[in-house]
Amino acid sequence: MRLAAHWLPARAASRGAVVWLHGFLGDRREWQTVAGDCEQYDHVFIDLPGHGGSAHCTASGFAHVSELLTATLNSYNILKYWLVGYSLGGRIAMFHATQGEARGLRGLVVEGGHPGLRDAREREARLMADQRWAQRLRAEPFATVLDDWYRQPVFATLTHMQRQALIALRLRNDPAALAAMLDATSTGRQPPLYEPLQALRVPFHYLCGERDAKFRALAATLNVPLHLITGAGHNAHRENPQATARCLNAILRTPTENSHDLS
Repeated sequence: MRLAAHWLPARAASRGAVVWLHGFLGDRREWQTVAGDCEQYDHVFIDLPGHGGSAHCTASGFAHVSELLTATLNSYNILKYWLVGYSLGGRIAMFHATQGEARGLRGLVVEGGHPGLRDAREREARLMADQRWAQRLRAEPFATVLDDWYRQPVFATLTHMQRQALIALRLRNDPAALAAMLDATSTGRQPPLYEPLQALRVPFHYLCGERDAKFRALAATLNVPLHLITGAGHNAHRENPQATARCLNAILRTPTENSHDLS
């Protein structure tokens, strides 16, 4: 079984493939504006389980999602690739890079993704909180839950209009499918990945909005290159796609300079 995905070839001479993973409530369109400015790369936009074209796919946990990702890449015959993930997609990307079958991985970029809670009590509390959200998704009006979701502190930089636009966009999803994915891939179920990430043998870069105080502080604990996106909060690539694309193009060029090209 594989995930729904969309393949987009490079508009210029290809320097390899970039695999894009969206955040919770998103879908494969999440990164397309940014990818449009990364012309020298082939793109694979993934729909994670419970989202978009993969709404029918129920994942049992991080390892299962990583296996589905591998199967999807194999179906496109992608042997060498960079992995770029936002929020949930970033957590999946970090797990895949450190715990999954990632022989073809040439680099990792995470935007606003949590590497995992070290403390068992914190993981338990987070799992309970996510399960409450999952139950609300199953039982309450979808629009009401989305409005409350985007009023969480991490989204405090959103304007009223931005929040309403996101709610309208996310209403296309199936709330029951989202609930199942939220439960399966809660940060409370995620193993802490700090040590495996430090042992990565491929470039690892972290992005976040300059106004995203929580994830700026978190990124500082990772001891990896941190790239701040100006004028943006947690959803930096949506709030400032041009700056995000410039940043990613600079990062993706780095392996060529170090003789680790994708080709």
